[in-house]
Amino acid sequence: MKEIAEVTAVDGNRVTVTTQLKTACSGCAQVSNCGAGILSKIFADRNAQFTVVTEQTFSPGDQVQLEVPETAVTRFALLLYGLPILTLLLLAVLLENTGTLPEGFVILLSFAGFAFTFWGLKRWFRKRDIQVNAMVKLETVAAEVQH
Repeated sequence: MKEIAEVTAVDGNRVTVTTQLKTACSGCAQVSNCGAGILSKIFADRNAQFTVVTEQTFSPGDQVQLEVPETAVTRFALLLYGLPILTLLLLAVLLENTGTLPEGFVILLSFAGFAFTFWGLKRWFRKRDIQVNAMVKLETVAAEVQH
């Protein structure tokens, strides 16, 4: 995956970049007639900012291209979306099969496990920031690509 970003700060070999978050609605012809398209316009001014460690030299204001291997994005997406749902389903089945808990508690505990999985993944991803930053490649954008 590739994305254009702007360098906002440089601190030694740590480069902070900002990129405009995009929605799929921006490329759809029905954006004006669709509820999701209208909502995407309301939240259109969202930015993602993060820091990447690199040996290359950049200055604030430089346009750069971020590149993350698609296999890494797929792996992280499967973890982020698949693991909580799998936890929810497994807890629901296991707790229901015990036969000792009322249905309300089974539902409550299953959703608690679902939420706990998101919390655990958030902590796990924070500890993996160094590994994720190592996957991100920064390249200077050529002048003709910027416009």
